[in-house]
Amino acid sequence: MSRSLLALALALTLSATAHSGVPSWGARESSPATLTPAQLKPGEWIWGGDNRAGPLAVVVSLTEQRAYVYRNGIPIGVTTVSTGRKGYETPTGVFTILQKDKDHRSSKYNAAPMPYMQRLTWDGVALHAGGLPGYPESHGCVHLPSEFARHLFDSSNMGMTVVVSQEGKSPEDIVHPGALSPIDPHTGAEAAIPPLENGQKYRWRPEVSTEGPVSILLSGADQRVIVYRNGIEIGRSRVLIRNPEKPLGTHAYIVKDGFLPGDNPLLPGTRMPNWSAIGIPGGTDPSGMLLGPETIDRVVIPHDFVSAVLPLLSPGVVMLVTDSHMTEESTGGGTPVQVLDSDPPEA
Repeated sequence: MSRSLLALALALTLSATAHSGVPSWGARESSPATLTPAQLKPGEWIWGGDNRAGPLAVVVSLTEQRAYVYRNGIPIGVTTVSTGRKGYETPTGVFTILQKDKDHRSSKYNAAPMPYMQRLTWDGVALHAGGLPGYPESHGCVHLPSEFARHLFDSSNMGMTVVVSQEGKSPEDIVHPGALSPIDPHTGAEAAIPPLENGQKYRWRPEVSTEGPVSILLSGADQRVIVYRNGIEIGRSRVLIRNPEKPLGTHAYIVKDGFLPGDNPLLPGTRMPNWSAIGIPGGTDPSGMLLGPETIDRVVIPHDFVSAVLPLLSPGVVMLVTDSHMTEESTGGGTPVQVLDSDPPEA
């Protein structure tokens, strides 16, 4: 038994050695997007893809020992992490990336390898690939699986916002993030967006973010649709799901050129852009399959809200659909949300 446990630990924390002699930690491939973050084992991660449209932000939960990555308000990745152990605790707060170094070695700890290093503080705290035993065991840095660290390094930019949270020190939705980005990606401040009031069908505030990429999140469980522009929520609406006993499933779509044939079922007298399915890790939707009117017909949205959103649906807009709740508060018990893909459309 002890040999089996040792073999498992080695597989998760030190999987193989690269040609350069630098260890590789964690799983080599993404887990299925249908897994919830709580189901990830130490060293496992999900990376759905990145269309690089809109601001990128990372939330590290010391309490959960997980990190969440959001692009334009939508989750694109989640991973297990290992943060600072007792006496070397990872500081909480809002940070920005100060330096990036793919092949960095520690100046404090015997030139230890810190692949895909992204510096948070000048006194030695950073995101980088490292050991992942399933509990805090670093000297203050946030250890990531090697392949996840590579994806994040390739997607991030200098100045990217990183929020490190902990139970008792941070707002609950930042300690336990969900499908809605819990922070303003530009400042790291809590994105405290109030819910719709009783009787209020929708809210539309395009003036709070007047330009930038658009993305959409639809939750069947909450019967809500949220619209983001440049990482900021500009609108939300109640929706009615026909045949609610039939799950919507976990899907990601992107607007392509052209329109669906016939009238727009959400707003008669207009046309609906083509929505093309994006392949996600472990998903069943063939990449490129068009969203059919039979699926769109299941969703009822106020006409005024549809009329406001339609002009924003240009090629490249991403929509994520989930049966899960969008926030911890709306579940009562805290059901985590799947992470979806947002790869760019084919040329």
